[in-house]
Amino acid sequence: MKTTDWRTVPLWSVATETRVAVDPSDLGDQVVHYSIPAVDATGTGQVEATDSIKSAKLRLQGGEVLVSKLNPRKSRVLIVTESPLPIVSSTEFVGLLPGAKLEPRFLAYFLQSEATRQALDSQVQSVTRSHQRVAPEDVTHLPIRLPSLDEQHRIAQFLDAETARIDKLIRLQGLVVERLDERERAQLDSALDELINRWGSVPLRRFLRGVDQGTSPQADAVPAGADEWGVLKVSCLRPGRFFPNENKRLPPSLEPEINHEVRPGDLLITRANTPQLVGSTAVVPPIRGKLLLSDKIFRVRIDKRITTEFVATVARGTRIRDLCAASSNGASQSMANIRFEEVKAWPLPAAPLDAQHDLVRSVNRQRSVLDDLRTKVERQSRLLTERRQALITAAVTGHFDVTTASGRNVIEGVTA
Repeated sequence: MKTTDWRTVPLWSVATETRVAVDPSDLGDQVVHYSIPAVDATGTGQVEATDSIKSAKLRLQGGEVLVSKLNPRKSRVLIVTESPLPIVSSTEFVGLLPGAKLEPRFLAYFLQSEATRQALDSQVQSVTRSHQRVAPEDVTHLPIRLPSLDEQHRIAQFLDAETARIDKLIRLQGLVVERLDERERAQLDSALDELINRWGSVPLRRFLRGVDQGTSPQADAVPAGADEWGVLKVSCLRPGRFFPNENKRLPPSLEPEINHEVRPGDLLITRANTPQLVGSTAVVPPIRGKLLLSDKIFRVRIDKRITTEFVATVARGTRIRDLCAASSNGASQSMANIRFEEVKAWPLPAAPLDAQHDLVRSVNRQRSVLDDLRTKVERQSRLLTERRQALITAAVTGHFDVTTASGRNVIEGVTA
């Protein structure tokens, strides 16, 4: 079919927006809930008890195409699956029920296309990066180019097959990264076991000289500029790594507490984060100034019998990571806390300084080799993701004729 035969219509003319709001408690004990966290984690909804849902939701029947109003560049789009349980979604979604002239899968791919993402991104109504939204009418007034219904089916079937192939390759790349991470942990744990077998272990408290915590003033939701003060977020720390750009700008009206400024060589430990990342430890490398501790980060001072780099390296090992996850407490899986008393009990090899230096050098060499491999694998994943997006966009806009495509060269130039 020639693309000249495609007609352009407003989306509202071929799909109906779902607007029925309900209190989930009126629907029984359980519902299938399409929430932003559930969709981000699993790509679909999840069964939840209605007494755990505290706000009104959109009532769905199944078959609707959901698109998120929140942060449209993330392109959260999915088709609602029918269920014997009542179905609801967060009001952060716009629910669209395709009419007789619109294939639901074609609509879903249209909403995932780069042209749609850019169009919605240009309509966001917020000043913060983390909570940018579009209005429902920005979605329903999108112009959509429609081929015949048969052609929509062919395009959807083609994209189902080809995106599945690409998604499989992306998953394989993710498995490679997981294996590299496992190898790095195994190498580190083996080296630490050797040190403990030879020298024994002692708790961190034996080497402590003091600990500081910062404060968390009401900071802006954007990173500080080169000559501005910033308050470090917990995301500035990952096991053995420090990311100075993970900070919030301190408003000019607030005076910085200079004694909380971090400096190269400081040993930092996160007091609060997810159970997987709480207790992340790193040494501050040479960085720009004007970065401040928050109240969720410990700055630990130790004596000269042990090096900060050694402590940060040991803290990446499975022993301490498991201790952090097990001892953390919190109201949710999104934020857990550890007490400094628990940090003081961390077991460290009682190795002399020369053995500490040897371990750090050896581990850093191994990490450098694995980081190079990770970079290559992650680049391949990015290329695959970009190719997937380009394929969807080309197909739903008529720039790629799926009736003559063999599929052999769809991901040409990208290998697993």
